[in-house]
Amino acid sequence: MDFEAVIGLEIHVELNCATKLFCDCPNRPGDEPNSNICPICLWFPGAIPRLSQAAVEKAALLCLGLGAELQPRSAFDQKVYYYPDLPKGYQLSQAHLPLSRGGGIEISDEHGKPKKLRIHHIHMEEDVAKLLHEMEGRQPISLVDFNRAGAPLVEIVTEPDFRTPYEAMEFLKALRTQVRYVGSSECSMENGTMRVDANISIRPCGSHQMNTKVEVKNMNSIRHVGDAIAYEISRQSAAVLAGEAIVLHTRLWDPDKKVTAPMRAKFEGPCVPDPAVPVIELSPDWIEKMRGRLPEMPAARAERFVKQHGLTGDEAVFLSADPEVAGYFEALTGEGVAPRTAMHWLTTQLLPAVKARGQELSRSPVTAARFAGLLNMLARDEINANAAREVLTHLFDSDAAPEAIISAKGFRQVSDQSVLDALINQVLAAQPAAVADLQAGQGKAMGFLIGQVMQASGGKANPKIIRELLAKKI
Repeated sequence: MDFEAVIGLEIHVELNCATKLFCDCPNRPGDEPNSNICPICLWFPGAIPRLSQAAVEKAALLCLGLGAELQPRSAFDQKVYYYPDLPKGYQLSQAHLPLSRGGGIEISDEHGKPKKLRIHHIHMEEDVAKLLHEMEGRQPISLVDFNRAGAPLVEIVTEPDFRTPYEAMEFLKALRTQVRYVGSSECSMENGTMRVDANISIRPCGSHQMNTKVEVKNMNSIRHVGDAIAYEISRQSAAVLAGEAIVLHTRLWDPDKKVTAPMRAKFEGPCVPDPAVPVIELSPDWIEKMRGRLPEMPAARAERFVKQHGLTGDEAVFLSADPEVAGYFEALTGEGVAPRTAMHWLTTQLLPAVKARGQELSRSPVTAARFAGLLNMLARDEINANAAREVLTHLFDSDAAPEAIISAKGFRQVSDQSVLDALINQVLAAQPAAVADLQAGQGKAMGFLIGQVMQASGGKANPKIIRELLAKKI
């Protein structure tokens, strides 16, 4: 019997607000333990929570960026089962009246066909504290850091539209790009600002029934999500074929053993409205104001890059996938760099160099203005491509302008025809076999001779002029 998977995702995204969701404590979970706390986020008796307007705005922008419909009324509820990692013992979330409903992302499936993956709703909630379990001698102890308690989150709950690990991974990549574009979160799974739970069930191919699902929680990389889903599909399929029942429960992914392991029984407790946090009411004017703050989104930006700059679809999609890369590309073209030159040097030279140095493009010393200065000198034939690559390495280590580095290091290109003519004559005299090969129509000989002239010039000769002069001589 063949099975197909039915998969839904729950994605927790930490909003990059300066403060927590219900108080003014800094939203910096990595600070000294228990240094960013107050009576409100510790939920002392009599402390009154104050909902962060910045958190609502960032959450609203995230919803709109994913095509969701903001709800005029949303409200917080208490999850009435026990949370040991929250001081009040329960979590505040939006179970009954979420911030938005609907939305979705279109991806290309394994066969290159478009597929719309729908979002059911997006709601706000608070993060929990960090628990540390240690041994003090032979005595186990548990420590708690409340810095993270009350940090602002949104949870994106999808429809069970996914059928393969590939679709889930592509959805997460696209979602991460969309959220980064609107500026609501860094969506770094490595740093914990995006965490994913997957709900997986299987059914016979061709069936439309919904069977018992298994939840895999807290995966911290897109690859882990794909691997965990693939393993769980295989595990459940084998269990059903062996006559075993699939039981509703929660599992964890072990990336070292590449298996899921049982964690606990799945408990779906009730939620009750919270009386301490007022209902959120969004007016149509406010919603339109938020919609007006949306930037140009990746798909629209890629389409514009194709029309405006003549890039291929794949090139435009690649550049648009990261807002920093797309912005850097536009800054280069704004400085007069030809679009194709900007795309080529950015993707093949600068980005690999930034990555090799463990830097971020936005914080790299190679600003768009400095890089554009270098590329414009290359376009004017003041330097050649080899020299441009050398100068690029110096831009990481010096604040000097490209022109100053080129002058100081002697990288300026030699285009004087009399100088090049003398070098060519030397090479032709020393390489009669290559000359004969070129005269016999062997095209590779031209490249060899150009390389010999470049070597004789110390890499400073203009290869275009060399080629023209060689063609005239032979």
